[in-house]
Amino acid sequence: MQDNQDIEQYLYQAIPLAQAMGVKVRQADGGQVVLAAPLEPNINHCATVFGGSAAAVATLAGWLLVYRQLQALGVRGQVMVRRSQMDYQKAMHGAFTAHTLPLADTAWQRMVAALAKGRMARLTLAVELECGGVAAGRLDGEFVVLPLS
Repeated sequence: MQDNQDIEQYLYQAIPLAQAMGVKVRQADGGQVVLAAPLEPNINHCATVFGGSAAAVATLAGWLLVYRQLQALGVRGQVMVRRSQMDYQKAMHGAFTAHTLPLADTAWQRMVAALAKGRMARLTLAVELECGGVAAGRLDGEFVVLPLS
């Protein structure tokens, strides 16, 4: 099992934007991902978190959840974002977190079954953003896993 620092280093290599945004992995196991990011590299002209940064960190959390579940299940595949919708609920004036919401075991089972048949798997998941312990936004996204040839 990888520790958070190893996962963070992988994330920085796979998606360099994560490092530029100062993303830190707080949790990436047990079916949940929690990422944290500081305000400074993600600030906008209003001294709040730039919306694109908030969406990117939420997307990274969803992507990493699917990637880690593939590892945990011993399944190989390529994770991609198919679509996402971001709902901004409150301006974030400081460091923020993105945490994935639980996904039913049946969703993971369907993913494994689709990949075993050489088909693309689809997962719909949600990621919540918080700043100072207060809900600040939510990403609803569809991620796909492509079977490796």
